[in-house]
Amino acid sequence: MGTGHRRWLFADQLGDHFLDDDDQPVLLVEARSVLERRRFHRQKAHLVLSALRHRAAELGDRVIFARTRTYGEALDAAGEPLTVCHPTSHAAAAFVSGRARVTVLPARGFTTTREDFAAWAEGRGDRRLLMEDFYRDARRRLGVLMDGDEPAGGRWNFDADNREPPPRGGFGVPGPWRPDEDEIDEEVRRDLDRWERDGVVAFVGRDGPRSFPATRAEAAEALARFVAHRLPCFGPYQDAMSSDDPVMAHSLLSPALNLGLLDPMDCVREAERAYQEGRVPLRSAEGYIRQLIGWRDYIWHLYWHLGPGYRRENRLSAHTALPEWFAELDADAVEARCLSWALGQVRDHGFAHHIVRLMVLGNYAIQRAFEPGLLTDWFHRCFVDGYDWVMTPNVVGMSQHADGGVLATKPYTSAGAYINRMSDFCHACRYRPDRRTGADACPFTTGYWSFVARNEELLAANPRTARSVYGMRRLADIDEVRAIEADRGDTPP
Repeated sequence: MGTGHRRWLFADQLGDHFLDDDDQPVLLVEARSVLERRRFHRQKAHLVLSALRHRAAELGDRVIFARTRTYGEALDAAGEPLTVCHPTSHAAAAFVSGRARVTVLPARGFTTTREDFAAWAEGRGDRRLLMEDFYRDARRRLGVLMDGDEPAGGRWNFDADNREPPPRGGFGVPGPWRPDEDEIDEEVRRDLDRWERDGVVAFVGRDGPRSFPATRAEAAEALARFVAHRLPCFGPYQDAMSSDDPVMAHSLLSPALNLGLLDPMDCVREAERAYQEGRVPLRSAEGYIRQLIGWRDYIWHLYWHLGPGYRRENRLSAHTALPEWFAELDADAVEARCLSWALGQVRDHGFAHHIVRLMVLGNYAIQRAFEPGLLTDWFHRCFVDGYDWVMTPNVVGMSQHADGGVLATKPYTSAGAYINRMSDFCHACRYRPDRRTGADACPFTTGYWSFVARNEELLAANPRTARSVYGMRRLADIDEVRAIEADRGDTPP
């Protein structure tokens, strides 16, 4: 299809790399029905609408900006053939495939094509689809951090070295990039306020100043600031948590990447250049690049490879509904300091970095057998970088192990000792991480051993978790531990 055809850009396809040339005509659609169907975080709704409207302003006369109730209304009104890059969800892909005058092009915004992934997966034969192997293949294919045919520094992966607790006194670096709101943000806020007052939409979480990029120029500034100040610390501290620094060494660029404002290879090359120029140690550059060409692309391709039925996987038979305090982000109802802090971050910012998601929020959920589909929807709605392709494999597979081991070889759950080792939360908490019984028993410790007992047969058959089962069987008080957990119920810990 030639570039003369108008390109329909979804709200997560806003960068120039989704267009074929500098004067291609564009269709942007702001469909309010998306916000009417689900209770998204208020700041997520603001960010998406702000990014859409900023993009429309940038494109000027090249764009038809349709502000309608549904996508169908906008497409019917367009009245011309359109091209669109492959959408990022099963539902959107089914929708565009049914439109007669829309031609669907290959996906953009990722570093590995569907064809490359299919060839890699087919070449595995009967072997599991391991992210580490996919990542190494991508490094070779893209020529990233390579010395000829060998990895830079002689190692593919520095993950084993990158598990240090938060440094005392913090990093001593400038704060993360933050935007200045403008008249477009003011208009978005007025519209959201009005729609909410009229009962048309409802939100979860608190409103607040926009914290993430809404334009390509803002995203480029945020990337440069991250590479200059926080990327050097990323490697060793990527799994650390601190109540004093919710950002730690993380980039905060996932919202911009998932809106399509940044091409991931631009981020990769900036990090690689910083290493080559001696500004960033190899283990930090490698750790960050692995998140992009490894984990991010791997999750994207698994979403399509595993199909729409994957989100219904529930191999651990987890059927607990999300407690109201969890679903509504009621951080003040929670006494466990790490969990209250994590919920507060989501409530106030629509964001928490990956280890908070996995080892606090996800950890608590898997221990209580929260229904994976409900939890996936919660992450999708409540996080500014949450999209169906992101959250379905990350929550169903990585966080909740609901796929029985397709994505991860063991459940990612731990007792309070892990949180105590990797954060500063426990010293001021009323619960003690080493206690599994009594009034000060840590809910993550009681929850962990209850989880092991509840899934004893399955975990005993897995070499990576069998030791936990043997440890549980030696606990003389396991019945008391399970009783404490059962009595807790939906009561906030």
